[in-house]
Amino acid sequence: MSKKFTIIIFLILLNLAIFLRVIDLDKYPPSLNWDEISLGYNAYSILNSGKDEWGNDFPLTFRAYGDYKLPGYVYLSVPFISTLGLNEWGVRLLSAISGVGTVVLIFFILKQISTIPVALWGMFLAAILPWGIILSRIALEANLALFLTTASIWAFLKGLRNSNLLILSAVLLGLSIFTYNSSRVIAPLIIISCCILFRRELIQYRLQILISLVIFIVFFTIAVPLAILSDSSARYRWTTILDEGAIQQINTLRGESNLPDPFKRLAYNKVNYFASHAFSGYIAHFDPKFLFFTGGSHYQYSIPGQGLLYPIFMPLLILGLIFAIKKRDPFNIFLLAFLAISPIPASITRDSPHALRSLMMILPLIMLSAIGVDYFIKLIKSQKIIFVLIILFALSFWFFWQNYTGEYPKKYSWAWQYGYKEAVDYISTNYDKYDSIIVTKKYGEPHEFVLFYMGWDPKRFGSDPNLVRFQRSDWYWVDRFDKFYFVNDWQIPKETDEPWVMESGGKVPVYGRILLVSSPENHPDGWKRIKIINFLDGKEAFEILEKYD
Repeated sequence: MSKKFTIIIFLILLNLAIFLRVIDLDKYPPSLNWDEISLGYNAYSILNSGKDEWGNDFPLTFRAYGDYKLPGYVYLSVPFISTLGLNEWGVRLLSAISGVGTVVLIFFILKQISTIPVALWGMFLAAILPWGIILSRIALEANLALFLTTASIWAFLKGLRNSNLLILSAVLLGLSIFTYNSSRVIAPLIIISCCILFRRELIQYRLQILISLVIFIVFFTIAVPLAILSDSSARYRWTTILDEGAIQQINTLRGESNLPDPFKRLAYNKVNYFASHAFSGYIAHFDPKFLFFTGGSHYQYSIPGQGLLYPIFMPLLILGLIFAIKKRDPFNIFLLAFLAISPIPASITRDSPHALRSLMMILPLIMLSAIGVDYFIKLIKSQKIIFVLIILFALSFWFFWQNYTGEYPKKYSWAWQYGYKEAVDYISTNYDKYDSIIVTKKYGEPHEFVLFYMGWDPKRFGSDPNLVRFQRSDWYWVDRFDKFYFVNDWQIPKETDEPWVMESGGKVPVYGRILLVSSPENHPDGWKRIKIINFLDGKEAFEILEKYD
């Protein structure tokens, strides 16, 4: 394959990857969810005040709603928010660029350890992969972590020839652990795997290896206390297998068991429960149904009823696995090890298999599939099969893209908290007309959407004398700021003379000129409906009403 032809194909695939991750980024997915809103507003707050929304100076952990977010995506979003503003482009473009970068790096990694055709196949598969496309179009810390990890692996492989790049590899991997919690498990395992598998190549670079390990240990030493005290531990409490329900189930099983008391405790305990559920969760990530046919159960991270990989990947992946096992060189063994490592963080949490928490699987799956394509072509001994494969992949992609930009946003816009932007647009336009503005919490954390879409000054928010926020059940709630009041649906009275009370216990004034943003048909008599906001499938999302007393 000539160099000129390689460059042409590379540029075509690069533009394809860019197009699929950037085109209509503000429309697909159909709206920003609360996590994206939180990342964007905290970046905006850092930009304008050097503080997060809670008033902390340049934090290494962002409290958010109580789930705690790592700082990587927030800080790297600042230039985009500064340039593009508080909108979908400003929040999502970093993730889209990270997705494109991952596609490009897959080419360069495969180019180092295999042939140009394998590298181009890897780039092509990465460019059109549903898993990669979907998660690159959302503001996700995990997608940035994937890019940093891929860049670290590329730098490591280059570092086997240019030892100074080993230090860059350590820095990139160290940064990844400040981007997504799963990386705090995966990154050390990657280092251990590389040190074992490439020990012969690395032995000549003892000084660079020592410096690299020191750099990573410094990153890790800073991250561990944060993980234990706040960010990872908070997230783990929300997602752990051993939640209150699990404890109750263990106690129930003990109570129903006919075993003698000592054996009940041996059979039903936290260790056994955790181990069995973690193992089943781990295995579930390799289930063909999850990977190729139905995807995950989280509507934001995969299209229901459609796999994360195209079904045509399956035979090619199997061939790639066979080739890697047969060849057994350090890099192919590393791919197998990386594939085995990637689902571990997701396996020790609820909701396995999980498309987001296991995102790192993309790297070995794509690379092994690309190797499988090349292996298959050589087995067939006919170049014509290349055109057949391209047609099959093109058809698979077409059906995915039609669904992703057609039926999916219409059917699942509710999963994206669609309607808050439209509601806040109305509020912003008519803000001066009302003495009080009441907004339902039904679809989750409305205060953040108000702050984001109204471009609320973070300093003004933090010093607001009317600000009411509190912690309950490991979550931070905001019930009031300025003239906004945020109430749960069940706290909106059904009778006109009932009092309005916030979750924190404070009363909501319902006199003067009042605007109410409510879920459908959830308000007392006497309110005038002035606007309806629908989900994209036509079902009602919000009613906007007003009342003058």
